[in-house]
Amino acid sequence: MRRGPGTARGWLGWDNNLQQTVELYTDVVRGTESGPASVDGLVTNVSNYTPTTEPFLPDPDATVGGQQVKGGRFYEYNPNFDEATFTTAVRRELLAQGRPESTGMLIDTSRNGWNGEDRPTAQSTSTDVDTYVDESKTDRRAHRGLWCNVSGAGLGAPPQAAPAAGLDAYVWGKPPGESDGASEDIDNEEGKQPDPMCDPDYSDPESGGNKTGALPDAPLAGHWFHDQFAMLVKNADPGITDPAAD
Repeated sequence: MRRGPGTARGWLGWDNNLQQTVELYTDVVRGTESGPASVDGLVTNVSNYTPTTEPFLPDPDATVGGQQVKGGRFYEYNPNFDEATFTTAVRRELLAQGRPESTGMLIDTSRNGWNGEDRPTAQSTSTDVDTYVDESKTDRRAHRGLWCNVSGAGLGAPPQAAPAAGLDAYVWGKPPGESDGASEDIDNEEGKQPDPMCDPDYSDPESGGNKTGALPDAPLAGHWFHDQFAMLVKNADPGITDPAAD
């Protein structure tokens, strides 16, 4: 099945961004030899950490302390809190711009399980919107733009065909245990450099000065990262059992 480029909810989830991005995809597809038939659908969350669902944040328009939940610091008025919502919105816009009903979506669930000890078990009762969001969201990142070897993540839902209408499959696109990037300078012949976003002590100005939350001692991008893999297994989605416990 041919798939188009991955889409990122944390950057494209706002209505105007989403619409304009789908317009760009549509223009590109129309320019191919096969036109709309050249692409069967799109993939979201590729190598990212966004939960498939946010069970304790079902309504972005709900108000807490007089402010809409989506207006909290973490979501910044982006109404697409999770991948299930985002893929639905993307597919709806694809169809509105002329894509056939057969258009499907994939979600990369390889690292979005978030079943660590900090995972909430109930909706917050706080009347402060930012506290409410922080205590309710399963995505434990300090900012949605933090992407490198994020600490606390877990394996997401196993690959599965047709988990929901319009959704062709969950896939593990990013191999669990594959490093996103090095946290410090490592001699190599691949021309790879460390990335500050992979340094756990780096404060990212674009995410409000939050520290990255990256795992320490990460190897070069694309290399095996045992500590990350062990963490992903430990924090796996609630639907995954630990083989070591059998």
